[in-house]
Amino acid sequence: MRLTTKGRFAVTAMIDLALRGHDGPVALAGISERQKISLSYLEQLFGKLRRHNLVESVRGPGGGYSLARPAAGISIADIIRAVDEPLDATQCHGRENCQEDHRCMTHDLWATLNDKMYEYLTSVSLDSLVSNERKSVGATAVVSDQRRNVRTLREEAALTA
Repeated sequence: MRLTTKGRFAVTAMIDLALRGHDGPVALAGISERQKISLSYLEQLFGKLRRHNLVESVRGPGGGYSLARPAAGISIADIIRAVDEPLDATQCHGRENCQEDHRCMTHDLWATLNDKMYEYLTSVSLDSLVSNERKSVGATAVVSDQRRNVRTLREEAALTA
C-alpha cells in the first residue's frame, strides 16, 4: 500500500498552483518546469481535477488554471479522490473476498487503516500545505540572506585589512 506517483504529482501541482495563483491563472507549462512533471501528465491530472471542481481553466493568452475554491476548502483527500488514486490497504479492495472468496482474518485491520488514512488526508487542507511551504521557503531565504551578509562582511573586512 502506497500513494502512487499520480497522487503525489497531483498534490504537488496543486500546491504549486495555490502558491502562484493569486496573480491570475497559472500555466501548466510553468508547473511542469518547476516541479519536473511531464506536461502531458499534468494535462491529464488537471482534466480530472477540473471535472471534480477543484480547478478552473482559462483559455487564451495569459490562460491557465486557478483554484475553483479557496485552498482552505480543498482537502488532500479531495485531490487524491479526484485523480482516482486508490488508497487501499486491503487485498480485496473492500469486497471481503480476500482469501478464496472469504474474508481474511486481517480484513478489519486493513479496512480501518484505509479509514484512518482518508480521515487524516481529509483533515489536511491544501492551504495548510501552502502555508508550510511558504514558511519553509521563507526560512531558506532568510538563511540565504544571512549567508550573503556574512560573505559581504568578510569581503569588507578583507578589503580593510
